[in-house]
Amino acid sequence: MVITESSAFTGSTVAGARAGDLFQLLLDGTPRTRAELAVLTGLARSTIAMRVDSLMASGFISAVGEAASSGGRPPSRFAFNPTARLVLAVDLGASHCVIAVTTLSGTVLASLHTEIAIDAGPSPVLDLVVDRARHLLDSLGDGRAELCGIGIGLPGPVEHTTGRPANPPIMPGWHDFDVPGYMRRAFDVPVLVDNDVNIMALGEQRTQWPAQDNLLFIKAATGIGAGIIGNGQLQRGAMGAAGDLGHVRVARGSHVTCRCGNIGCLEALAGAPAIAAALTASGADDVATGDIVALVERGDPDAVAALRQAGRDLGEVLATCVSLLNPSVIVLGGSLAAAGDHLLAGVREVVYHRSLPLATAHLTIVRSRSADDAGILGASMLVVQHVLSADAIESAIASQVRTLPPPFA
Repeated sequence: MVITESSAFTGSTVAGARAGDLFQLLLDGTPRTRAELAVLTGLARSTIAMRVDSLMASGFISAVGEAASSGGRPPSRFAFNPTARLVLAVDLGASHCVIAVTTLSGTVLASLHTEIAIDAGPSPVLDLVVDRARHLLDSLGDGRAELCGIGIGLPGPVEHTTGRPANPPIMPGWHDFDVPGYMRRAFDVPVLVDNDVNIMALGEQRTQWPAQDNLLFIKAATGIGAGIIGNGQLQRGAMGAAGDLGHVRVARGSHVTCRCGNIGCLEALAGAPAIAAALTASGADDVATGDIVALVERGDPDAVAALRQAGRDLGEVLATCVSLLNPSVIVLGGSLAAAGDHLLAGVREVVYHRSLPLATAHLTIVRSRSADDAGILGASMLVVQHVLSADAIESAIASQVRTLPPPFA
């Protein structure tokens, strides 16, 4: 996967261009010579040589062959080295945890899945994450690269600037807990935390739809939420609560009470617990949320009909989102989306019927291509965007220079 962060390398940027600024040109994955970099930036060859040497010493770029010679020794080409550092990516759900180690391009080197109970509280859950993460890093051997950051997705609202959960409904004891600070006690690296649906949206868009700057990622599982990509950027809202579709009222739920206390919330009708309860009430034997996909895959008519109706309910809310946000892609993820195309069919049925033709003329509604990896990929990208910024690269180079041994007298 190629990192495609923009680098406005023009005007005043060129005059004092740092190694970190030059590095942004190489993030597109295209190998370039020193001479080509000098032409692109307008910097002197001597300045380019110093910047390239600094980036080479840090490992963030590497030589990748030689260009054709016009006489004399062929010039070397340089490109972004995605294996220079490692990223720890963590995707926490209500009852599951996925931990992965990735490269700076998002390639997963090792991963593990484990069961958790998010309502056990932050310390027990994060202690488990730390323990499993250490084992995962150790499994890569002594020759592994340096860990540069940790990305974490949580199943609830997060104040992104601090990484602290904000009144998460299914996470008792987590409100305002210093998740980044707690993790930095074990790993002295930057820790970035966001809502799990946001990181799923980021992972799906960056890896599967990089040309689409306006995308909605819908997670339909125990709860229902949306990650919003607008103009290529995550839209979190004023308090990090953007995309909470689960508590939008739908017409069919006029007599259904939601756990939030309101009436008719989408989640109270189309969330996995609501579907399981409805199937049990209709005569099925104690259907649990984890049974829904299996029932649908076996062709149980009641389960298929319930999932299709959940899609219609979700489509009712998404039709409003389409009119408001005008996305080019809507991606359905989460456990309910994994049960074939029944949820998808219900969503399409209502969205294409209720939305204006202009808004849906080029609208694509699909199931997630990243599936279970969307959260991990997004958590990794959250860190990558941070540690590969021009300022972060400059800091990494300066830190390396400070740790070099003094020259001999």
